[in-house]
Amino acid sequence: MTGAMLLAGLLMGLPLAGQQPAPPASAALPPDPAVWWAPEIPKPPPEQDPFQGRRLRPGETLVPIDNGVDPLLYRLWGLHPLQSQLIKRGELVLEVWARPATGVRQAVVRVTVRRDGRAFVQARAGLGCCTPEIGRRVDIDAELATQQIAPLKALLENPMWSQPSSVIVDYGGGAVEPVCLEGVSWDVTLLVPGQARHLRRACDDAEVGSIAPALAAALSVASGRDARFDAMFARGGDFSRQQQAYDSLIASGGRLKPGTSSRPQPPAVPLPGEDEPPQDAAPTPQGQ
Repeated sequence: MTGAMLLAGLLMGLPLAGQQPAPPASAALPPDPAVWWAPEIPKPPPEQDPFQGRRLRPGETLVPIDNGVDPLLYRLWGLHPLQSQLIKRGELVLEVWARPATGVRQAVVRVTVRRDGRAFVQARAGLGCCTPEIGRRVDIDAELATQQIAPLKALLENPMWSQPSSVIVDYGGGAVEPVCLEGVSWDVTLLVPGQARHLRRACDDAEVGSIAPALAAALSVASGRDARFDAMFARGGDFSRQQQAYDSLIASGGRLKPGTSSRPQPPAVPLPGEDEPPQDAAPTPQGQ
């Protein structure tokens, strides 16, 4: 056999060699059941769990929450249920739900201010329809800059928290229950030590304007962090139009009246004695 014939035979055999079936991969071993149900669960960062898994101590009571959001729904959105948040003196949680009247897009923003001076925003957006999970969910978990905290604390003194939980707008000629055909309806909850307040507002500008400070505060700190989230809110945290509509309503003699679905706010719970010093902050090195 000549060298040329030998080379030709080798070249013809190469494609056949490439077509040989690969050896079967060894089957993966099933996980150890004991390990499966007892994993090492890492502690989430404070951006994802601002209160770092606090537990009730003797004498402490969780604040009743009545905002219409089931605890399991919070978990679908990747949030700890607001009903289980143990809040201490000097802290607050502001939560805003946005539900457009058309479509199935929804969003929630939760802002937490801790007693150690740190604050965090957790924002979610997604499709609340058609699949068991929240479709196309967008998650934002971030710590706020120091200058963003003061406007949040100032909300505690705002008179809007004394309004009825749901309202109808009386422009002076009688009031009609709102029907939200377009725009966005809002749910706002403020959680402070010992009590919570929930306000629900439909799409009417004056109605939404009555809670504009809370909406602006929450949306402002959530905006600019993810373009997909920002796409839901063309004006970001700007609620000046709604605020002006509410101011004009009051100036013209109109008012907000309790709606037929308005419910009393949950009762306050007694506060325990003075807490121990904050444990959330990092310890200060000795000698500094």
